Amino acid sequence: PLALGLYTVNAVYGDTITMPCRLEVPDGLMFGKWKYEMPNGSPVFIAFRSSTKKNVQYDDVPDYKDRLSLSENYTLSIKNARISDEKRFVCMLVTEDDVSEEPTIVKVFKQPSQPEILHQADFLETEKLQMLGECVARDSYPEGNVTWYKNGRVLQPVEEAVVINLQKIVDKSTGLFTMTSSLQYMPTKEDANAKFSCIVTYYGPSGQKTIQSEPVVVDVHYPTEKVTIQVLSQSSTIKEGDNITLKCSGNGNPPPQEFLFYIPGEAEGIRSSDVYIMTDVRRNATGEYKCSLTDKSMMDSTTITVHYLDLQLTPSGEVTKQIGEALPVSCTISSSRNATVFWIKDNTRMQTSPSFSSLQYQDAGNYICETTLQEVEGLKKRKTLKLIVEGKPQIRMTKKTNTNKMSKTIVCHVEGFPKPAVQWTVTGSGSIINKAKETKYVNGKFSSKIVIAPEENVTLTCIAENQLERTVTSLNVSAISIPEYDEPEDRNDDNSEKVNDQAKLIVGIVVGLLLAALVAGVVYWLYVKKSKTASKHVDKDLGNIEENKKLEENNHKSET
Repeated sequence: PLALGLYTVNAVYGDTITMPCRLEVPDGLMFGKWKYEMPNGSPVFIAFRSSTKKNVQYDDVPDYKDRLSLSENYTLSIKNARISDEKRFVCMLVTEDDVSEEPTIVKVFKQPSQPEILHQADFLETEKLQMLGECVARDSYPEGNVTWYKNGRVLQPVEEAVVINLQKIVDKSTGLFTMTSSLQYMPTKEDANAKFSCIVTYYGPSGQKTIQSEPVVVDVHYPTEKVTIQVLSQSSTIKEGDNITLKCSGNGNPPPQEFLFYIPGEAEGIRSSDVYIMTDVRRNATGEYKCSLTDKSMMDSTTITVHYLDLQLTPSGEVTKQIGEALPVSCTISSSRNATVFWIKDNTRMQTSPSFSSLQYQDAGNYICETTLQEVEGLKKRKTLKLIVEGKPQIRMTKKTNTNKMSKTIVCHVEGFPKPAVQWTVTGSGSIINKAKETKYVNGKFSSKIVIAPEENVTLTCIAENQLERTVTSLNVSAISIPEYDEPEDRNDDNSEKVNDQAKLIVGIVVGLLLAALVAGVVYWLYVKKSKTASKHVDKDLGNIEENKKLEENNHKSET
């Protein structure tokens, strides 16, 4: 490279400077020398080499002591390049007749350290011009330049918004520069989380280069412009007994730490942190909730519904009634939404609600009225009615001769609750072939059966007794030699009820026919009587005495 038409050597600070003597060695060379020129132009000789004696001498120049090396081809090397080595050096070749000189310019370059952003602000406030920090790059030669960046884009100076000052200081002992660029910045809300960095531009032996600092993020403070209230809940709905956690937040930075919460039923706002908790809430907590900053500005609101479910069963608990009595049952629901209601009897879901106009034994059992709010998780209520139907013992006895003609079966059909105890007694000769056998007690009914072989007519007595009453019924049974089929076979209760219904139907038909015949007879009698009266009036009008007499005789006979 040439500088001002002169040969130039570019060297890196701290490296070795190598300067070849660009003169051709002439014939008759006596010696060669190197010198440099002072700023005022006076020479300073630093190295000498004889062409005949081959010896090298270095002048006593303190700056170059132990740093110089002159080769046989008169190339000069300077170790540990310094900024002060940036001079004009001259190679001299001397003969008896002539002195030849060739100058060389030395340029020294030093890469600066990686720039750092120092004295960084803890935070910046909007609408205020504040010092963000200083970008420092040390030990550069020649001096470099500093540029600031925000999110990768160059920050240009803007009056009262972006102010950049660059200061360059040189170290007199080394000649190296330190560049310090300060940045004053007025941030906006959008600068939150912005990345700031700086880049140093410098010159090296091969041209212009850059080094970038690590980016920094400065916290930007700005006032709250909006307040938001939230309901923190694991479920989408709230029911009685739950806890309600309200959270109020502002969009400022730093966010507000205290708020005023306005609760339904409270005249004044409640001062609290950003979270307000209500425990075991009731239905009266339903309403509008608000929060604001402590200066009562920027308010937000939300509506909370506390769901509830009430169930009233009448009657409930254990209820004892007598058979045949009426029992009104009601299950009343009060809820925040439409509720689903269903009945369960003895662990079986019922199709309809229970209604008792005349209680029967089969109506006894455990009844549950249960209701739920399907949209509200965990909201379920139930109440229980334990219905006991009591009745005095009722007895019906039947008898039949068994197919073997050797014995007769006597059955005592018993109804009642609590379950009656049954005893048998026999009046007359005969023996009880086996002990009494009882059927299963279902819906207040069961049967007790004995088998007997009477030698003569006997009377059997069935005694049924519970806590309410003692009932006794007797049945005459003929001797075994006399077959008896006056009673039907033992059958279950359902069949008995069907037979009874059929009997009632037959009786109804017969009674209806009898009533129809009676009405027909009365109509006929009235008709006959009217006919007789009409004939009497006709006879009188005609004045026929004989015919009247004959008619009277005939009428008398007819009436007789």
